[in-house]
Amino acid sequence: MEQKFCQSCGMPLTEEILGTNADGSKNEEYCIYCYKDGAFTGNFTMEEMAEFCSQFVDEFNKNSGQNLSKEEYKKMLLQYYPNLKRWQLPAENLPHATSPIKQQLIDEVNALGVKDMPQIDNLFVLQGSFINMEYQHNGNHVKFFDDNANYWGNQVEKQGVEGRCYGIACDERFIFVSEYGKDGTDAEIVVLKRRG
Repeated sequence: MEQKFCQSCGMPLTEEILGTNADGSKNEEYCIYCYKDGAFTGNFTMEEMAEFCSQFVDEFNKNSGQNLSKEEYKKMLLQYYPNLKRWQLPAENLPHATSPIKQQLIDEVNALGVKDMPQIDNLFVLQGSFINMEYQHNGNHVKFFDDNANYWGNQVEKQGVEGRCYGIACDERFIFVSEYGKDGTDAEIVVLKRRG
């Protein structure tokens, strides 16, 4: 059987991760992370999509036997993406992240002053199921996000600490920062702040 790839992010498509059309039926062209209920889940430009996907370079290297850096992988994605259907659409039909709240949230996250967290300059639209890992909270394992909701988020490497990342997720109501290891291990909450 011919291997199909998501026509938005380029990941291999399997039955379990097919996106959904407005009527709930499976979409054969896009993955569920990019396309849900008949619409793109994230307002990405092609550059932003490559930037976001490049953080999964370790996964790509593991599956392909290559040893690319994040920048090399991003460059490769930017050469590959123009062949995908989403990025061949006319520019005026492409969704762009232009929500006014986006810059506000970036400023508020940077103002938190989290130790060893670099300043962020972008947030991406992420589906809850994509970021909904378990956190230790008061002795319990808890999940904070709605799998079906969209959040503004990003992942950045912790400065000076190999293999640790900060995950950022926010919406109109709150800002959430967590720290975790490779593949989301040892996730802990750093900041959970109600907005306004």
